[in-house]
Amino acid sequence: MELYQLRTFVTVAQQGHLTQAAELLHLSQPAVTAQIKALEEQFGLALFDRYPGGVSLTEAGKLLMPEAEQILAQARDLLHKAKALQGEPKGKVRIGTIGVPARLKLGAWLSLLRKEFPLITVQTTHGISVSILNEVRKKSLDAGFYLGRNPYQNVMTLPLGEIGFCIALPVSLAEEYQNADWAKLGEAPWLGLSQYTSLADISQELWRSQNIAPKVVGEFDEEATLLELIKTGVGIGILAERTAQRFASDGSIVLWRNGEVVTRAPLQFIYSGERSSDPMIHKLCSTLSAVWQLE
Repeated sequence: MELYQLRTFVTVAQQGHLTQAAELLHLSQPAVTAQIKALEEQFGLALFDRYPGGVSLTEAGKLLMPEAEQILAQARDLLHKAKALQGEPKGKVRIGTIGVPARLKLGAWLSLLRKEFPLITVQTTHGISVSILNEVRKKSLDAGFYLGRNPYQNVMTLPLGEIGFCIALPVSLAEEYQNADWAKLGEAPWLGLSQYTSLADISQELWRSQNIAPKVVGEFDEEATLLELIKTGVGIGILAERTAQRFASDGSIVLWRNGEVVTRAPLQFIYSGERSSDPMIHKLCSTLSAVWQLE
């Protein structure tokens, strides 16, 4: 029995699907199947029931799963402790960023990280929240920033704060909608949001809570694009409070009800649960906590 076989067993059990497990493990599906078969032969037990939509643990598999998870956790802790004994933390870390860097306090954080741990090299990749989350899950990124609720138990979060959102209007629609009620707002053209951005979930929850189903214009995934389309009169949309207030002050957009915050979403720093005891992740979180003045 090898650690990589146990890792495959646990991943397949968590995903409930061989193809999805193979993707996360960066293996082919036949390789995953072969590892599970070898483990079943060593144990003399069937670990999974197969069905057209995926796999599920047998009763024996359910009993062995906690032990397998514990062995993997102990192996990770041993590796992380060994790395910690090597002295000064060093190496490259890949961080996923979203939105506006200033909103993340990215400059202050990376400056402090470089000052305290000069041998750590940071590589940033900019994207939208859902893509950053998926890349962290796949371990293509070591960590990243995420806006919204984290739906995965195997992804850990460091809550940083909340971002408020306002409804922004084109100047051409201000007279009709600036002080309108929600029913009236539901009749306005709204800028649609890509399913791959957290803003899509935030907007959908807002619309449901106000019992409206607006007519959507297009599908967009970046705040800068939304802002430009609002400025040019394409439709209305939600913007982060600070961004909305900044551009409302120069008259390029108008805010509904003078900038009332209509919803909030958590901003979080995310990383794989398998790296909770990793000294490198600890350094990232400790310096980020200092910059954000977290208790």
